[in-house]
Amino acid sequence: MEKIAFALTGEWIALNDLLKVTGLVSSGGLAKAMIADEQVKVDGRTETRKTCKIRVGQVVTLEGAMVVVTPPVAG
Repeated sequence: MEKIAFALTGEWIALNDLLKVTGLVSSGGLAKAMIADEQVKVDGRTETRKTCKIRVGQVVTLEGAMVVVTPPVAG
């Protein structure tokens, strides 16, 4: 399974936006469709809310990929 670390710079990111910025989907429309089709899990549970707020510490999985949301890198 591909593991992607995503450094969150704000308080949260919408689930569909996270899928797009990590490159797991090619468009926001595709992200929304995959979420609606119950292909995305957040912390092991199927998530159908397209704009679900994803925060630091959460794990999103989709088709063999895992996104771990981390705090921003200090520097």
